[in-house]
Amino acid sequence: MKRFLIACLGNMAPEYIDTRHNAGFMVADRLAADAETQFQSKRYGDMALFRVKNCELLVLKPSTFMNLSGVAVRYWMNHEKLPLQNLLVVVDDMAIPFGSIRLRKQGSDAGHNGLKNIAEQLGTPNYARLRFGIGNDFPRGCQIDYVLGKFPPEQMAEMPELLERAAECVRTFCLAGPDIAMNKFNK
Repeated sequence: MKRFLIACLGNMAPEYIDTRHNAGFMVADRLAADAETQFQSKRYGDMALFRVKNCELLVLKPSTFMNLSGVAVRYWMNHEKLPLQNLLVVVDDMAIPFGSIRLRKQGSDAGHNGLKNIAEQLGTPNYARLRFGIGNDFPRGCQIDYVLGKFPPEQMAEMPELLERAAECVRTFCLAGPDIAMNKFNK
């Protein structure tokens, strides 16, 4: 059975619930809900473990805060003895329009501190990432307030459908591989 670490980035503290920077956690919650399972408190985060056909998914919500996400990712990759190609990081991205998703097999951190820390901890940027678009509709100099702000009600109304699409992309990545998932979901 193939095993995958799905590291969904966000911040654990209650004030970050439903914020743009927690889009990764929202995808994690959707994956667990679809699998009818719960998160358990583990080392460096909360983990949901479940099967999708012939794959076992370890869905991690790191408790290390966004900028130190790599500590949790490296620990679980080593603990589970997983190859790099069995890692998928799910993260918010303001360079992508709200609700769009982009899957890549590798890439730069694009200024995202969580991705930067993962690359530092793993010693390579060559890991797959699913970017969940949060848009960039903010005045110059207000980037931090924007990413740490909550999704407005009209966007929250769209989230169930968007999160299901992201969850389906994760499952396709595991079952069919990154190329098929990219062809299907990168529109």
